[in-house]
Amino acid sequence: MHQQSARIFGTKTKKVVTMCVPPVERSGTVWTALAHIITAVIGSGVLSLAWSVSRLGWIAGPLTMLAFASVTLTSAFLLCSCYKSPDPNDGFHRNGSYLDAVQRILGKKSAWICGIIVRINFIKLGIVYTITSSISMRAIQRSNCFHREGHKAACKYGNAYYMLIFGLIQVIVSQIPDFRNTEWLSVIAAIMSFMYSSIGAALGLAKVIENGEIKGSIGGVPTSTAAQKVWSISQALGDIAFAFPFSVIFLEIMDTLKSNPPEKVTMKKASVVAVCITTFFYLCCGGFGYAAFGNSTPGNLLTGFGFYEPYWLIDFANACVVLHLVGGYQLPVFSQPLYANIEKFLAKKFPNSRFVHSDLKGMAGLRLNAMRLCLRTAYVGLTTGFSMLFPYFNQVVGVAGAINFWPVVVYFPVEMYLVQKNIGPWTSKSIILRIYCFATLLVILFAFVGSIKGLMTARFS
Repeated sequence: MHQQSARIFGTKTKKVVTMCVPPVERSGTVWTALAHIITAVIGSGVLSLAWSVSRLGWIAGPLTMLAFASVTLTSAFLLCSCYKSPDPNDGFHRNGSYLDAVQRILGKKSAWICGIIVRINFIKLGIVYTITSSISMRAIQRSNCFHREGHKAACKYGNAYYMLIFGLIQVIVSQIPDFRNTEWLSVIAAIMSFMYSSIGAALGLAKVIENGEIKGSIGGVPTSTAAQKVWSISQALGDIAFAFPFSVIFLEIMDTLKSNPPEKVTMKKASVVAVCITTFFYLCCGGFGYAAFGNSTPGNLLTGFGFYEPYWLIDFANACVVLHLVGGYQLPVFSQPLYANIEKFLAKKFPNSRFVHSDLKGMAGLRLNAMRLCLRTAYVGLTTGFSMLFPYFNQVVGVAGAINFWPVVVYFPVEMYLVQKNIGPWTSKSIILRIYCFATLLVILFAFVGSIKGLMTARFS
């Protein structure tokens, strides 16, 4: 999967694959696809789900998660039909990446727009990862402080220092020149995400048992005005939207599968099982957190300090978050392809530039050159700077979830499916899919506007 992700930014995809990426043996099964999907989906977004449920209440909260799970599964089924496109020479062409499929099925203009959206997706993840990791690093220090000085101690620390530490780490890690050298990061990130998510859910369940009651209400956290309630609901929708999708790497996972049984059959099975497992896991995290704290549910289940003890377990869970996000920031489906795309463009644009092509003196063994050092450091500086300007976990997660959910998860899969299946504009299936597109657009616009408002309010209040 990771080798194939280099194609996600190419425009002349087939040529890039031939020249730059060695052939990948397609030996994947339903189990490997299931593992890839779950690893891609479960991440830092799970930490905000209890807060989201608290804003929506006991009925709307779980139903909203089920609705987003349904949209994600619908996207998966539509994309299954987009993996192979007719080819006049070979009979069919495998679309091994999301952008590959958009370009071949919808054309270059759509691919150009999709490429921008995908780049925004990767940048927003870098920002969310920076904020989340800094909050978790601070939470470790606060947890130790509360343990030493008591739960009512101030124990206040800023985020900026930890963001700079995370940024410095990323500057160093980002100098790995070849994205294929980072597979070990994926393994670590996957293990860490399961660890801290499981700990968060278990702590929530333990708190419910300790309280001896299930807190919360049908209407969720009350607000002083109806407008405040509306905006809090919209932010909750954005947070849930951030937690679910895996559409952008769906075809890359599919491209790892063997052809017998057909990839489409295998991927549909894996998608159904993965979405069911993920949804159940999310319902547990969100439900146990809300049941434990009710109207006091923290924005981040592990750093809001509803839990104080065992402090060592909270420290361990937050350390897992940091390790996951240090690796996740550089995963071969996120920052590394972005680096590779820009660097290839510069290498082609300036073929005789020593700044672009020559290694720094004494650094040849590390393959470190000035262009790579400046470019990747600037990118890390951009995400770190934005994170320091808007260090608000729930609000940023809400914006990140809403900003490109609709085009990536709904619009492009629907449009590709209609073209691929040659479905006419006024057929019943086409009308149903158009209505589905329009309805989800309204929901996501609502989530996006509310999340932006929440972010601006947090920044300037």
